[in-house]
Amino acid sequence: MSFYQFYKEQILHASIDDVWEFISSPINLKEITPKYMGFDITSNLMDEKMYPGMIISYKVSPVLGIKTTWVTEITQVREKSYFVDEQRVGPFSIWHHQHIIEQVSNGVIMKDIISYKPPFGILGAIANNLFIKSKLNEIFDYRRKVLELRFNASKKREKTEPEL
Repeated sequence: MSFYQFYKEQILHASIDDVWEFISSPINLKEITPKYMGFDITSNLMDEKMYPGMIISYKVSPVLGIKTTWVTEITQVREKSYFVDEQRVGPFSIWHHQHIIEQVSNGVIMKDIISYKPPFGILGAIANNLFIKSKLNEIFDYRRKVLELRFNASKKREKTEPEL
């Protein structure tokens, strides 16, 4: 059995309220997913905030432009602290994604912990080494850039603006 964990973190120079407001809205998933993945939410979510038991379905093309249906359930939510999504339908045998935010002195630290198991036993392990792990890094590097622009760009501008 090939089981893996993927971990990323970043500091956002924003309030925990602003970060939570953004990440707890499933509609914002499209903004933080690379465009080439063709991410489209197929659930009728409107502008709902996440809650335990929420089912989110979407189409995504993670490999070779092949559209895949992915359905996740939000299994746990602690406002302004964390939420967990778990795959119910999709490409992995197991997918458990923890989104954690914590207030720190210079803003908010955001942590993503993904525990996953690719399908197909040894073939899944080979696929992980060949492209799954690097694809996750690529997706989260994109996410990091988008969140940097959204939350940290204004702080950088403030630092470079002359004092009057």
